[in-house]
This record gives sequence, structure tokens and C-alpha cells, in this order.
Amino acid sequence: MVIALIGGGTLAWLVYAVPLDLSTERSEPTPAVIVEAADGTLIGLRGELRGTPAARADLPDHLVKAIVAIEDRRFFDHGGIDFRGVARAAWRNFRANGVVEGGSTITQQLAKIEFLTSERTMKRKADEALIALRLEARLSKDDILTRYLNNVYFGGGAVGIGAAALAYFDKPVSDLTLAESAMLAGIIRAPSKANALHNLEDAQTRASVVLGAMVESGVLTEAEALAARTAPATPNTSAPSRDGGSWFADFVLSEAAAMVGPGLGSVRAKTTFRPESQALAERVIAEKLADTANGSPTEVALVAMTLDGAVVAMVGGRDYATSQYNRAVQARRQPGSTFKLFVYLAALRNGWTLDTPLQDTPIEIGDWRPENYGGNYAGRVRMDQAFAQSLNAATVRLAQEVGIDDIIAAANDLGIDAELDRNLSLSLGTSGVGLLDLTGAFASVAAGRMPIQPWSISSLAPTTGNGGLLAALPQQATRPLDHHADLVTLLEGVVRNGTGRNAALDGFAAGKTGTSQGNRDAWFVGFSDQLVVGVWVGNDDDTPMPGVTGGDLPARIWQAFMAEETGLAPLQLGAARQPEAVAAPVLAPAPPPVVNQAPVRIDNGNRGGSKDRGKKSRGGGKAKGKKR
Repeated sequence: MVIALIGGGTLAWLVYAVPLDLSTERSEPTPAVIVEAADGTLIGLRGELRGTPAARADLPDHLVKAIVAIEDRRFFDHGGIDFRGVARAAWRNFRANGVVEGGSTITQQLAKIEFLTSERTMKRKADEALIALRLEARLSKDDILTRYLNNVYFGGGAVGIGAAALAYFDKPVSDLTLAESAMLAGIIRAPSKANALHNLEDAQTRASVVLGAMVESGVLTEAEALAARTAPATPNTSAPSRDGGSWFADFVLSEAAAMVGPGLGSVRAKTTFRPESQALAERVIAEKLADTANGSPTEVALVAMTLDGAVVAMVGGRDYATSQYNRAVQARRQPGSTFKLFVYLAALRNGWTLDTPLQDTPIEIGDWRPENYGGNYAGRVRMDQAFAQSLNAATVRLAQEVGIDDIIAAANDLGIDAELDRNLSLSLGTSGVGLLDLTGAFASVAAGRMPIQPWSISSLAPTTGNGGLLAALPQQATRPLDHHADLVTLLEGVVRNGTGRNAALDGFAAGKTGTSQGNRDAWFVGFSDQLVVGVWVGNDDDTPMPGVTGGDLPARIWQAFMAEETGLAPLQLGAARQPEAVAAPVLAPAPPPVVNQAPVRIDNGNRGGSKDRGKKSRGGGKAKGKKR
């Protein structure tokens, strides 16, 4: 008797000596963001998804019975530790020569989830048992079960029964069916293997095991179990998963996460994304790359947006599974002659008109000799013709007279915020920019307003509760774009009569080709009256792509995507003139030359004054002079 009293007293002291704070639930480490497409499809999840903690009254009776039957059949009878269950599990594990069953009760699992780590040590197991006993002493069975269900992990990034019901079935806990409850109960022991979003067959098999356990426990009839097995639960196949992803989802998640502060819980980001447009973009890119000869680019990027900047599709590379680096957003590449849009806008602002004559003749600036493709020159040419044929020499002359500052101001006005080098080679696109920003600049031209800022989140709101919008769609600038009609005319001429003929449609189409020095980058950015689309191809290691130019592969990708997206038929206008290549950059700004005289040589102080001539570029021009 004395020994029993001493042992009982010692156990009681150990139980109550364990520090235990039951006043608060476990805090949420990272607010979850659910990304939803424009049609409501769930396309991404970041962070631990946590719904509003469920109350006991929210839990359907069949859910409680399913959890107890499979996780802790004697939950309502033991005091925190099920010694009979421990013995049974030990015997089964011995017979199986391995671990096939655990002996932890729901109370012990709650102790581990809320108060302990997952380390496998005897001390941790002892602490778990002591905390379980104390939990039983201080909380009711309903409280323990509810806290457990609100904190257990159900896979797919969902923590707690509320989040699981949302992530797997897009419904509140109270609306779960018997089959759905059995499936969620079955996931707990193997949240990765039995995750219904990735392995539906395993999840349904586990649900059947749960239903069998409920029958064995006497809480379900054979007929009810058969009915649930005959019509098994099928999760929302578009539900978000932290294991999956896409370039667009990653982009939106980073944007939304920055907008969500701590303590706000899980939020739902409604976006402008169109799954059907994304599928089309990926299919078209795969088809066009498959048709490209040896020496083709290893990477590609595409952005499609409406005229107000709403991004509807985004491809950040050739294969997301291989590389999650988003070349549409994160990469800064030389835009080549797509940058000439800003040169000609600056010229229009300074009094030039589309029929103003320019001189397209050889020009030397120190040791830099920007040339046209093939070394041919057009002589005296109209400004709109120089733009359509992407004549480098004429453009550099124009940039000299307009001034680099005005060109940079034009780029900034249309939404380009990249750091731009203040030298004449900028007029041929030698400063790196991003595809998303460049496409947004062309959207400014399409919309006739500036600047159009690309956007993707139309609303951001809590997933549960009565909270209102945390953010809504952005207010775009309404400042009219000056010289809008002339810019559209210039860009339409590129497609109809110039380097962008491979992008022609049986309807309105306008855009600009671009090929950087050595064929390292190839671009086509343009718009119809419905969409603005930018395409880039290249190699991550910046190696050349022999024969790949902006007027070829990017224009063909653009045409194929836009034709199916808008319903306009593609046009074959004959062989397009090869786009230009960018010459080596100038080291220092040159003094203004006399425009419209040829040839002109200007010594801007560059050392050496070398006349070395570089190799001919297949991108539409030759860069003569050493590359600095």
C-alpha cells in the first residue's frame, strides 16, 4: 500500500511538473495564400493552410466516429494512455517483424503536436505520456479531440480539419459527407502517401480501411459502409498543393505573400490567370521548339496580357519541373531592336513625323560601327520605313539627334524601370530588361494610356470569416499616350511590311522584332485588339543561337498563339527580312553628329579607334569593332 501511494504520488508530481500552457493554440508560422484562377480554379498554395479553428459543434458525428475508429478506438475510455492498445500494437509489430501499428492515443498525438518535437527519444516519449495524462486531467474529451483535429496535418499543406475540408473538397467541415470524412481520417497516418490530390487510389483505399474500422467498432453498419465504398470521395482535382506549382502561381504567391501581414491567417488570391490560355501557350511553344533545327534555344518565355495589363498566361521556361526559374519575370536580357519603340517615341515627341527622311548610311563612332543586316543600306528613307525594316544605322543617327535622356524618359513613361545605360548603343537595345515589363510597355501603346503596369491579383481576401477585401485590382494610369496613333502605325508596319511578317494575322496585328548581338536573345512583342503578347527565346548561359532571330521563332510562336487565342487566321506574307543584330556598345557618350549625311565618322574619344570588323550576325546586322 505504501509503495502504491508513493508511486502514485510520484506519478502525480511528474505529471504536474511538466510545464503546460493550454491558453493558446499553436501560432501559424506563415500565412497561407491560395491562388485562384479567373474561373475559380485553384492553382497554387504557399504556407500552411489553416482555416478558422473548428468548434466541436462543427464536427459531423460521422467524422468524429471515423477519426476515433482509425486513430484511437478506446479514446473515450482511457485516461490519456491506452495500455491495452500499447500491448496490442506491440504484439502485432512483433508478429509482423516491423512497425505496422502505433500505440499512441489521440491525446498523446495532441501532446506531441502542440508541445513537443518529433525527435525519436525515450525522453520525448516519456514527456508525451506525462503531458497526455495532464491534458486528460484538465480538458474534456471533446476539447482534446477538437484541439487535435484543429492541429493535425492532413497533407497538401493543410493543417487542421477546417483547412483539409477546404483544400480537398472546397467546403466547410460541417458539410463533409461520410465518404469524405473517411478519406480525411485515412490521410492522417500517411499524409504524403495517402494525399488524395496526388494519389487518389491510395487515399480511397485508406478510406475503405477507415470504413471497415468503423464497422468493427459498431458505429457503422455494413450497408452504410458499402454505400460509402460504392461512391467514394473524389477531391477537388484543382485544389492547391504545396508540392505542385507553376511559374504564374509562384509569381502570384510572391506578390500576395508580400501583401499579407502576420496574423491575418489564410487568404485567397483571385487572379487574372486563364488556364486555357496557359495550356495553349505551353502547347504552341512545345510544337514550335520541336520544329526548330539544331542550334535552337534551350529556353523560352512568354507573357500574355489583356490591354489593361491583366496577365492571363505566363511561361517562364521550357519545363517547370526541370527549372522553376521564371525567365518571364526574373531574367534581364538585351531586348535588341524591340527597344527601338522608345527611340521613335522620343523622336515623335521632338517633332519628327512618320514621313521625315532619315539617312541610312554607314556611320562610325570611335571604333563602333553599327551596321544593318548584310552590310546593306537604304540611303535616304522615311522614318516609318526605317522602323519597319529595323535599320540600325538610321536608328543610331536618330538617337544621336534626339538624345539618350529623352529616349530613357520615353522608356520610363511606358513602364520600363530597369537600369538603362546612357550611351548610344542603348538605341539598339543593349541594356537588359524583363519580358514582363517590356510586354507591359507595349500594352501601353495598345491601350493608348501610360504606363500600363502588368498585374495579376484582382482581389485578396480571407478564406474564412467575414473579413472584407485586403486588396483589390490596381488602378491603372489614365494619362493618354502621346503620339499613340503614330506608334501603332509604326508597329503595324513591322508586321505588314517589315521584319515581323512571320507574325501576320488575318486582322489587326502590330509588334516589333528584336535580336541581340550574336543571336543571344530573340524577341517578338506585339498586340492585336484583344491581347498583348511577348515572346523571348535564348540560352541561360548566354551562348549564341545560330540562325535564330526575333523575326523567326519568336514571331512564329507569337502568331500561332495569337491566332488560336483570338480566332484570327495566320497569314503567310512571304519571307521576312532578317532582323537586326546589336553592335558592340559605346564606352562613352558621343557628341551630336550631323544627321542625314553619310558616311559619318565621329571620334568620341574611345581608345584605339580600331576598325576591326566582327563576324556577320545572322540576327540582321553586323557588329563591327571590338566588343568592349
